[in-house]
Amino acid sequence: MNPAQPSPKSRVKRDMEAVAALERAPLEADAELMLRVRDGDTTSFTLLLERHRSPVVHFLYRMVQNQAVSEELAQEVFLRVYRSRATYEPTAKFTTWLFRIATHLALNWIRDGRKERGQESLDEDLIEGVERQVADRQPTVEQELLYQVRLREVRGAIEMLPSKQRAAVMMHKYQELEYSQIAKALDCSESAVKSLLFRAYETLRSRLAHMA
Repeated sequence: MNPAQPSPKSRVKRDMEAVAALERAPLEADAELMLRVRDGDTTSFTLLLERHRSPVVHFLYRMVQNQAVSEELAQEVFLRVYRSRATYEPTAKFTTWLFRIATHLALNWIRDGRKERGQESLDEDLIEGVERQVADRQPTVEQELLYQVRLREVRGAIEMLPSKQRAAVMMHKYQELEYSQIAKALDCSESAVKSLLFRAYETLRSRLAHMA
């Protein structure tokens, strides 16, 4: 046996330790997978794609309000991830890096003036304190109409936010990213993120005060 190569027993032990580590720290699993992609493991890239494609598409949709565009941008996000595999270093959480790419693509698309308004509704839980209020499990026609009106107002209020504020709100409320992660995604300081979120939520509360 080549002394430079690990024995089958050591490989099994290493793999078992790796699995245990992934179970203990799922956020670190992504970085481990990406390091394997860097080493030429395409299966690991498939796993990353399956794990994160849906959250990325949802995030992009809430940024650009167009389902077809969000699908296209998500494809570009993962193409950029794959093209960057050779230089990848786990200096930050994989999701921070991933959403940084997604945020930049979304902001660039919005700035390019190609935004087309979508008609699908945003999740009502994106804004704290705005939630569906019905009296029973089977709302009346009037209650359902009221809910749809409220949801359109919430969507409109979000869409009117400046793009960086909207991105910060989406990452904070929908993706539940930490301030430090949002800061890296938006290329700004944590204090700037807090300021963006403060201004965004104040604006939303003001615009939606009549719904309280």
